[in-house]
Amino acid sequence: MRKAIVTFFLTTLVMGLQAQTLDKPVYLDESKDIETRVEDALRRMTLDEKIAIIHAQSKFSSAGVKRLGFPDLWTDDGPHGVRPDVLWDEWEQAGQTNDSCVAFPALTCLAATWNPCLSRAYGESLGEEALYRNKNVMLGPGININRTPLNGRNFEYMGEDPWLASRMVVPYVQGLQSKGVAACVKHYALNNDEEYRHQVNVIVSDRALREIYLPAFHAAVTEGGAWAIMGAYNLYKNQHNCHNEVLLNRILKQEWGFDGVVISDWGGTHNTLEAVKNGLDLEFGTWTDGLTMGATNAYDNYYMAQPYRQLINEGKLTTSELDEKVRRVLRLMMRTNMNRQRPYGSLCSEAHYQVARKVAQEGIVLLKNDRQVLPFRPNARVLVVGENAIKMMTVGGGSSSLKAQHEISPLQGLRERLADKVDYARGYVGDTTGAYNGVTTGQDLADKRSASELIAEAVEKARNADYVVVFGGLNKSNHQDCEGHDRKEYGLPYAQDELVEALVKVNKNVVFVNISGNAVAMPWISRVPAVVQGWFLGSEAGLALADVLTGEVNPSGSLPFTWPVRLEDCGAHATGSYPGTWRTNERVIDEEYKEDIYVGYRWADKNRIKPLFAFGHGLSYTTFRMDGATADKREIAADDSLSFTVSVTNTGQVAGATTIQLYVADKKCSLPRPEKELKAFKKVFLQPGEQRDVRLTIGRSALSFFDDRIQQWTAEPGDFEALLGFSANDIKKTVRFRLK
Repeated sequence: MRKAIVTFFLTTLVMGLQAQTLDKPVYLDESKDIETRVEDALRRMTLDEKIAIIHAQSKFSSAGVKRLGFPDLWTDDGPHGVRPDVLWDEWEQAGQTNDSCVAFPALTCLAATWNPCLSRAYGESLGEEALYRNKNVMLGPGININRTPLNGRNFEYMGEDPWLASRMVVPYVQGLQSKGVAACVKHYALNNDEEYRHQVNVIVSDRALREIYLPAFHAAVTEGGAWAIMGAYNLYKNQHNCHNEVLLNRILKQEWGFDGVVISDWGGTHNTLEAVKNGLDLEFGTWTDGLTMGATNAYDNYYMAQPYRQLINEGKLTTSELDEKVRRVLRLMMRTNMNRQRPYGSLCSEAHYQVARKVAQEGIVLLKNDRQVLPFRPNARVLVVGENAIKMMTVGGGSSSLKAQHEISPLQGLRERLADKVDYARGYVGDTTGAYNGVTTGQDLADKRSASELIAEAVEKARNADYVVVFGGLNKSNHQDCEGHDRKEYGLPYAQDELVEALVKVNKNVVFVNISGNAVAMPWISRVPAVVQGWFLGSEAGLALADVLTGEVNPSGSLPFTWPVRLEDCGAHATGSYPGTWRTNERVIDEEYKEDIYVGYRWADKNRIKPLFAFGHGLSYTTFRMDGATADKREIAADDSLSFTVSVTNTGQVAGATTIQLYVADKKCSLPRPEKELKAFKKVFLQPGEQRDVRLTIGRSALSFFDDRIQQWTAEPGDFEALLGFSANDIKKTVRFRLK
């Protein structure tokens, strides 16, 4: 009996050791390169294990391979901070107390810094916060082009220009992924408005697609090395973009050589065969109708779950496509949660708050400053007016909603700086709610006074103030700056125009600070001496705004989009192509981009339209002069580069920064081209009286256009001009050169 027992235990031990040997976690052998380890793991996996890792198992996670030592893969929103955890199977909060974060400024603000170094610091800081929270994939950044100021999601993107967005997204991706956290760049592609986003079929020329809407994604993949891409909700060529043959297979994977994972937007998958064949790798958020409650724990019913497995078992599909998807997901895991060399994360550190504040400071744009009203003079009495001076902006807006550890309001920031010199009047009542998916602001903004009563109070207080600062603009409510819907009008909501008009009648020093991610109509602009674009600035909003308004920081932000006087000055609206046309008896809207390649300043140049504020515009508390622009050669060969040098001098009394912008003009082309296009820029910081030579370099790609007649990029020999200036409408120097 004793011998039998010993034999049993020995047999069990040997079998256990054999099992451990057979199923040894792949990550233990790190001497092998990633591709070898991926193939090793792939050979070990069963069909069920392969199917399990290409679709979600919860709202924000997909399954690992426990038998082989692969942990679950965890994703998280969003591009501006690490979103709080939700319940396994619902959108509501999990009720944790350790998932607050630093809220970084929205990406429009980051783009407005025109500072790629700050973009790198932003990505690194976000990566460290994600690491601390054990997030492997951050669902961002967003880089869709600002085509219309009505797009509810523009605040999450990097403006209207493909070159600016390209230069800002690359360091963001590199910074984030340097921490072992994947960037999931979104929304690929042509997701340029939110209304009916699931039904819009975009009709766009190949030139506009290649020259305007794809370059930032191309840069994120080929230069930034992005490990994940999120498909968009809309359609292109009548196929949903989360499984689109042209965008995903032909362009992204074959042409650009993308070796990462294509992740569906939540609810963006619609068909098993298309998902399998047309480039989707990892399916999230399908449920019943895409976004709301369906069958509880319905993950096995996803298009790429049991329906996919059944087609394989029936012999209708082979495992070749499946293995390629699994390879990509395993590769993503090796780069993230299986990467034993990842650094440690940190949450809500002082360094992260410093980055958030620095981005906010450099992104704030001084749009107008007549009579040098700003900065405030010492000991001035300041009246702060407006709901946006007190309303928290980190909660709401859609998937970018955050649970910030703290958010300093503009009123708090100014009171911290100016103490009892600051008074407040509500001025207007907008959205008094303060909750999103279970996160609450804790603010009670209810005010039952009428608009006339609120205006009357503000006017009375304004009579005795040295400055009146109106914090107005938009918020993150539906039909404003918010995912899921576009704005209904270009004008300001909540009777703000009437408020401003009343205030300028009793005080000559009215400053309007526009809190938004979009341009707005300003019919009173000629009567308001100072206007500041304040964006959504995150945790340090109030401090950064106070820094700029008081002159502690000299503003240096520049607009990443053209600010039109009226909506009809935008190509999408002038051509009547937004928001598209419903097909008869179909749930599809055809939206033809009739303005073609002429987006933003390109449209304004073509049609001789003077915007309210030009692309690249941004004032300072000092002045700058540009002199002596030269080129290092007069001709450039096809495979060569060309450098331009310009002398920049701070001619004012305070230190400051400005951005030198270089636009290229093709003087003769076989196809129509924009009057000029941004192709290089550099931000330079100068002390009073300091002069510096700034060097900007371009290559053949800066001279190229996409020739849809032959389906390739082309640079035609001939004459070109380099236009150097401080904005698209403020060109100071022109240098002619030739392409051989």
